[in-house]
Amino acid sequence: MFSGAIETVDVLLPVAVGSAYSYRVPEGMQLAPGDVVVVPLGPRNILGCVWPRDPAAVAKPVDPAKLKPVIRKYAAPPLSAQMIAFIEWMADYTVSSPGMVLRLALRHDEAAGPQRERVGVRLTDKRPERRTSAREKVVEALADGFLRPKGDAAREAGVSPSVVDGLIDEGVLETVTLPPEPAAEPPDPDHAVPELLPGQQAAADVLREAVAAHEFRVHLLDGVTGSGKTETYFEGVAQAIRDGRQVLILMPEIALTQAFLDRFARRFGVVPAQWHSAVGTKRRARVFAGVASGEVSVVAGARSALFLPYRDLGLVIVDEEHDSAYKQEDGVHYHARDMAVVRARLAGAPVVLASATPSLETEVNGRRGRYRRLALPERFAGTRVPRLEPIDMRREGPPKGRWIAPRLVADITDTVARGGQALLFLNRRGYAPLTLCRSCGHRIRCPSCSSWLVEHRFRRRLECHQCGYASPVPEACPSCHEPNSLIPCGPGVERLHEEIAALMPDARIQVLSSDLAGGVERLRAEIKAIEDGEVDVIVGTQLVAKGHNFPGLALVGVVDADVGLGHGDPRAAERTFQLLHQVAGRAGRHKLEGRALLQTYMPEHPVMQALIAGDRDAFYDREIGVREEAGLPPFARFCALVVSANEQHEAQRHAQALAASAPIVEGVRVLGPAEAPISLLRGRHRLRLLARAPRAFDLSNYVRDWMASAPRPRGNVKVEIDIDPQSFL
Repeated sequence: MFSGAIETVDVLLPVAVGSAYSYRVPEGMQLAPGDVVVVPLGPRNILGCVWPRDPAAVAKPVDPAKLKPVIRKYAAPPLSAQMIAFIEWMADYTVSSPGMVLRLALRHDEAAGPQRERVGVRLTDKRPERRTSAREKVVEALADGFLRPKGDAAREAGVSPSVVDGLIDEGVLETVTLPPEPAAEPPDPDHAVPELLPGQQAAADVLREAVAAHEFRVHLLDGVTGSGKTETYFEGVAQAIRDGRQVLILMPEIALTQAFLDRFARRFGVVPAQWHSAVGTKRRARVFAGVASGEVSVVAGARSALFLPYRDLGLVIVDEEHDSAYKQEDGVHYHARDMAVVRARLAGAPVVLASATPSLETEVNGRRGRYRRLALPERFAGTRVPRLEPIDMRREGPPKGRWIAPRLVADITDTVARGGQALLFLNRRGYAPLTLCRSCGHRIRCPSCSSWLVEHRFRRRLECHQCGYASPVPEACPSCHEPNSLIPCGPGVERLHEEIAALMPDARIQVLSSDLAGGVERLRAEIKAIEDGEVDVIVGTQLVAKGHNFPGLALVGVVDADVGLGHGDPRAAERTFQLLHQVAGRAGRHKLEGRALLQTYMPEHPVMQALIAGDRDAFYDREIGVREEAGLPPFARFCALVVSANEQHEAQRHAQALAASAPIVEGVRVLGPAEAPISLLRGRHRLRLLARAPRAFDLSNYVRDWMASAPRPRGNVKVEIDIDPQSFL
């Protein structure tokens, strides 16, 4: 493969460098592009990947004998040509170093350690000399002669593992080494084939044909909340399984969606392999290896599941494709929805983008025929989409010191009395978003960020939701030192819990928020309790809008429907509409009729009017027209550059130099620098520049040329590049 007496290879390393490094291949070692290797870099050894050489590149002659040797070939599946192409495409598009994208695809399996040997036990002909009730339970449980893992045998008999060990020592039980635990059991595509409604059946037929054809195409599965989108795309999953191909299902909150896993198990007999941060290291290692070998046929995962080494990817599904959680906001800035489309194109596989409220980009692509729209306009169970009614807070507001309007309180009380559940939605965590001194007016800020500290009364702490800083609530004002002068301003979900508990002391109330103690397992348990009807009133943040299925939920009350409209984010209207539409859609999904009440000071706002009228198309028509006229995405391209430094003047100086060096190209406009809305974050001062270009313009290449000619950051100055930004903070 490589010429010369001494072979060399180019190795791409997972570090922020622009190109691969050359290494010498030791005698007897065979390497090819894609192989994962361990190489020296300075004083340490790191993983890297043998990278294809660009035949057009002119390399500076280097004596191979002076190159450091590859230490060893790593025992990991090599990166496929498809994955290499994906990494290179993504690095080029996001204006990132290929090494930082490679980091997303390389797993450091040393952390997993060797897999523990699995031991099974079964009954022999010998019986225990000393007979106890515990030993008799084991003998009785294993009387069928089947082999069981040792731990399962103890649990099935209801005894401690030491009882099983004692029977092994006596020879009553024999041990057998079991094969390694599979990463996931194979799903059965014919386990429980559902009866679909005509609309679902037509969409499912299209997806089955697309999978069988092995051709790339993007399908927009556009269905109202509760229309059975999941059951519909499961039929595409079934076709891929029958064809022996693999499926990737991306979800924004897969760690919390036990209901999805249960639905998958009902359809296919087993749960899919999962890939997200809450999965343990050893299981992640098994899933990674199973995906590479083809043993794992379906992966349900977070955005990082895009970088698993699929052997034969036959279908990609992006559930809730509009969700902002798909955007990676640090490191390599990428949107998992868009990268999923690229991944599928390289694999020659169809893509399904599923949502009740598609992103504006996806909606425009659907209207213009780039994506094939599969519409599900009716709910699966025959129930109606909830009615949305406004509560004009200018006329029907609550008494002073309260946040829930009397009409909403009355409806919650009536709903619970009739056996239904009610949801109070407010997209603010904690007890109060601001704490100030009634004596001097001092507002308590984060010492490292330009944001207020949020009171969390459950924890008795003030916390910053930007950097995680936390401190106890002070006894006196930090500014004027007046004792007991600090008061909370505005409501968070904890304050709503306090208010509704005072109004309904006998109600079972549950706060559902991502920042309460207990993590994923606690949230899963609370979601299950709600699904099982053990809660009367749910008080929740946007977590409740993540595709959950609450059978008893009859009423949704949005406490501050205007909260997302009060800033200059060009996507504010879109996000507010999506969030409130999704939250309202949690109600009335089964037998109970659903209603939603929106507390708003702006009932005449176009977003509120579209929600109240139930006219989604009217909202999209208006928002598309506004965006097109203003030259905003998806009718233009944006790139955000955030300059940060420890000292404000350093950030300001580099941002101004960066703006001055921007290439002058017709149609491209560079705005800024200006202070970012969060101008201080984790102790770093931040300024933003924004490049705007026509839709068809190669903005990535423009920014790459700009950075090549711009002054290099010095000292602690950093520049982050975000192509197609979703956040403007």
